Amino acid sequence: MDLTYPPEAEEFRTQIREWLRENLPEGWFGPDGERNPDFHLEGEERRRFNREWPAKLYGGGWICASWPTEYGGKGLSTMEGVVLSEEFDRAGAPMRADFFGDTLVGPTLLQWGTEEQKKEFLPGILQGRTRWCQGFSEPGSGSDLASLACRAELDGDEWIINGQKVWTTQAQNADYCFLLARTDPSVPKHAGISYLLVPMDQPGVEVRPIKQVDSSQEFNEVFFTDARCPADNVVGGVNNGWKVAMTTLGFERGTSATTGYRRFERELDLIIDAARRKGRLEDPVIRQKLAWAHSKVQIMKVNGLRSLASVLNKDRKAAAIGALNKMNWSEYHRTVMELYIDIMGMDGQILSGGDDEQSVPGLGRREGTPEYPVSAMQSAFFFSRSETIWGGTAEIQRNIVGERVLGLPKEPKPVKPAATAEK
Repeated sequence: MDLTYPPEAEEFRTQIREWLRENLPEGWFGPDGERNPDFHLEGEERRRFNREWPAKLYGGGWICASWPTEYGGKGLSTMEGVVLSEEFDRAGAPMRADFFGDTLVGPTLLQWGTEEQKKEFLPGILQGRTRWCQGFSEPGSGSDLASLACRAELDGDEWIINGQKVWTTQAQNADYCFLLARTDPSVPKHAGISYLLVPMDQPGVEVRPIKQVDSSQEFNEVFFTDARCPADNVVGGVNNGWKVAMTTLGFERGTSATTGYRRFERELDLIIDAARRKGRLEDPVIRQKLAWAHSKVQIMKVNGLRSLASVLNKDRKAAAIGALNKMNWSEYHRTVMELYIDIMGMDGQILSGGDDEQSVPGLGRREGTPEYPVSAMQSAFFFSRSETIWGGTAEIQRNIVGERVLGLPKEPKPVKPAATAEK
């Protein structure tokens, strides 16, 4: 790995830092130029910041800044985009108006969408006024996404959609869902899927929240009963949805190559502080586990740089390296959060949060409820249980690494037993 940031990227870094200092609230930064851990916006101040910040991002041109200029972006190079992410992460400043729009469906439309689709949907994403959710997973189609059963049938100039999606993050607030539906059941399962842009505010769309153990309710079940979307809202062509979806999943797994480790670095500092408060730092077993965790975070940092270098060098194995990284950090996080609960002992079983929302390191605010007031770290523990599943399960990531990096043969499909004659 040989990765050097060019001078123009470092000049761009200075520009971003100046803009952040001018636009973030007074007191946001500490003496080191990073987020002041003692500074917090509460109540109405925080709500006002959340309302006003997307407009400031848009005014600065930072929303989707890597997009081509003809579609409203700044046309940033790969390295400039990396520097932008690093500086916003360093400042602890929100960088996106809507994650699903900015990071997933927007870039997918740039690659696969028609000019009409780009003109219709991209401005709303850029201006932070259109909210999106992702309709991929179903109760019986998670890792085997191609087995999905939600169907769409063409009726004149509209698609009629029937089926169910699950684990649909922020569906309760979304204006549109980018959804996979089966449009031709007569062909092999990968070949009969289409990628649709479906309005959520219409009859026939029912959103039911899934209450999680930490009392947050950002996941949902979504039921489509004769819901409709325009025939022209197919991205990438009818029955080509599998290829388009793989593009979207690629964006989901590779958006934070050089900054992802910082979330775990900050969290590990909190775990070490907890061990110090509990008098556990002298325990040789705990010290060994903390040393292991530190080494894993440093490996994440190096692997992030390796991922970036592979993209810059157009390495054909870049996607597989991303799969390896995702598997690595998600399994690490599950283990280290178990370590935190172990360090806390019986205190870790006591709900120690307040009645307000909980701020999870690297994940921002998660809404809790007074009847189950988890702390931020307890919420992070619960959330870590899901991370080896979303964005591609650890088992699927191992298959990708084995086949694309190690050159192993593809995993054989299960053989159906032959029908036995009746006795």
